[in-house]
Amino acid sequence: MSEHTIAVTVNGERYERAVEARKLLVHFIRDDLDLTGTHVGCDTGNCGACTVLLNGVAVKSCMLLAPQADGAEVTTVEGLTLLAADGELNPLQKAFSEHHALQCGYCTPGMLISATYLLSHTPQPSEEEIRRAIQGNICRCTGYVNIVKAVQAVSEGQSL
Repeated sequence: MSEHTIAVTVNGERYERAVEARKLLVHFIRDDLDLTGTHVGCDTGNCGACTVLLNGVAVKSCMLLAPQADGAEVTTVEGLTLLAADGELNPLQKAFSEHHALQCGYCTPGMLISATYLLSHTPQPSEEEIRRAIQGNICRCTGYVNIVKAVQAVSEGQSL
């Protein structure tokens, strides 16, 4: 087994760890850092439950090896509260709750990260842009309608 020592900043905190060369970023986040909000779904990059921000870009963490994140900044769903005042939910998280944009919650972390990425680049997206931004995230419960409404609500009246 080949190990690499990596240094990565996750949700504003720097970590140095020795990891196997083949360890996926999602498993590093969940198993080594105990940040279990990032979900493991399909392990093939299709469901989006593992989506995180890597240097500000939405990526599926099951498709990256942990050593590829060496020197990077990662934001997980737990880090989204850092974007809000006093550790409260941020506006997007509040909108997901208020607009019933979650049911079982399994896809929610990936949806929140994908929507955060969209809103950081397109503060007032159209419905089509929202749907395109979340298309890599599968939800089997909501039908996406309320997720789109939640993102629209943030874009129309609140800022991240």
